[in-house]
Parts: sequence; structure tokens; C-alpha cells
Amino acid sequence: MIVAYDIGGTRIRAARVVGAEVTPLGEAPTPTADFAEFVEAVGRFATGATGIALSVAGVVDPATGRIKVANIPCADGRALGPDLEAALGLPVKVLNDADCFALAEAHHGAGRGHRNVFGIILGTGVGGGLVIDGRVVTGAGGFAGEWGHGPVLTGDLALPCGCGQTGCLDTIGGARGIERLHRLRGHGEAGSEAIVEGWRRGEAAASDTVSVWTERMAGPLAMVLNVVGASVVPAGGGLARAADLVAALDRAVRVRVLRPSAEPLVRPAECPGEPGLIGAAAAFGEMG
Repeated sequence: MIVAYDIGGTRIRAARVVGAEVTPLGEAPTPTADFAEFVEAVGRFATGATGIALSVAGVVDPATGRIKVANIPCADGRALGPDLEAALGLPVKVLNDADCFALAEAHHGAGRGHRNVFGIILGTGVGGGLVIDGRVVTGAGGFAGEWGHGPVLTGDLALPCGCGQTGCLDTIGGARGIERLHRLRGHGEAGSEAIVEGWRRGEAAASDTVSVWTERMAGPLAMVLNVVGASVVPAGGGLARAADLVAALDRAVRVRVLRPSAEPLVRPAECPGEPGLIGAAAAFGEMG
């Protein structure tokens, strides 16, 4: 029995997962300051488990097992998987939450039947995960799939990013980013949902923002697809719930990729239920 966990900065959610079937086991506050308390919080849901799989908003270095996770200081810098294995006596798999999303979509969502799947997150920021032949690609340092970072934006959009670089898509691509872009275009304050709704109604200011957003996001994403050869791009996160916005991005991407496609490449995520938990469990199946 695999017990999967969605580890957030405030809550831990646990479930028994078989394929795409999720049976919740409960949740608890996330201990962020004391690692012994963190272990206890994970362990309380592990009774009867044969393995544990964690989806965490952090980056795991596959060479060392050490994790960089800003919102859980007691786990930051630890070899989290091995430390939990030693404490709980169970095999443990720890994976970035965007990689879990991509795996869930590859196995049970919009990526079913595709060899190469690039899952993207358009949430508060921009993230991604790459799955090839059903297996997640973590890459050097664990950073594979991070298309939201790198100096690709220029001019007045070359904004400082939290990663330390300037001009990253993360600064304009997610929900907070499109709001920032709206302000930079001189259109004042507006929430991401209001911007998208204004675009739907044909409002000039919102339409300008979405047009710039689409154009600036499409080029880098098309280049990623040309490099990794993905034939589908499931999109998740709050901003991606706007299916028509995802469709607009898809149209802009398809005219920029080398491989012609009559079918949509960028599509709303389809995995039912809890992709973080489902993807974490799928990642556990890759062990060994």
C-alpha cells in the first residue's frame, strides 16, 4: 500500500493511492521548525504502508537526495527521503510538486498515450515537469522542467525574479505575473480573474495585457517543445482553469513549433482528483 502525501507550508494531506483512485487518510498542520515533529506528522498516516511518496513544493537534487524547500525550514537542506526512511523504516520517494503534476497527467490525464509530456503550471508562478516514456526527468540538480526561469524577457519586462535572475517568465506568467504585466502596461490594478474576464468581454486594456502575455509566453514554450519533443502540454494551476486562455496560448505556440500539429498541444489538465498525490504515487512506482 502506497501512502502519498501533499506537503504544503501549512498543511500535510495524506491518502492511499491506487492508480488514479485516491482514498483520503486525513491531514495535519505542517511542522516547519522541528524535524522530529515533521517525521511524527508524516508517520501518523503511514500505518500499514509499504511505501511513502511525497509531493513537495521544493527541488530535490537526485545526486544527493537533498531538498531545497523554502516554506519548511526544518526540511530545507536535508536528504529528506533517506532521513524519513531511517526514521520510519519504509522506502520513501520525494518529488517536486510540478513533477508530480506532470506524472499524473502523463499517466491519467491529458498526456495519456503520449511518449513525451511536458506539464506546465500556471499558478502563482510558472513551473513545469518533463515525463519521457512514462518516467519523470529530474535532471542535474533536480531542475529539469523549470521553464519559468532564465533571462528571456527584455526591455521593460526584464524584471527581477525571486530566483536572482532578471527577465524570467515567472515574473509575468502566473496569476501574480499577469497582474504585474497589467500594471506595467499602464492599466492599473486588477486581479487575474478580472483581467481574463475583461479579455473575454473584449475590453481594450485586458485584451492588450492578454495579447502581450500570450506572445511573450508562447516563444519560450515553443522552444522548450522543440528541444524535448513533447507532443502534449497539460496545463494546470489557477490561471490554467481558464480553458479559453489556455487555448489562446496553444494557438500562439503551435505557429512557433517546428512540428506541425492540427491538434492542440497546450491543453487544460485532465487528471481527476488530486494530481499531486496521484503523481507522487506514480513516482514511487519508478523506484528500482
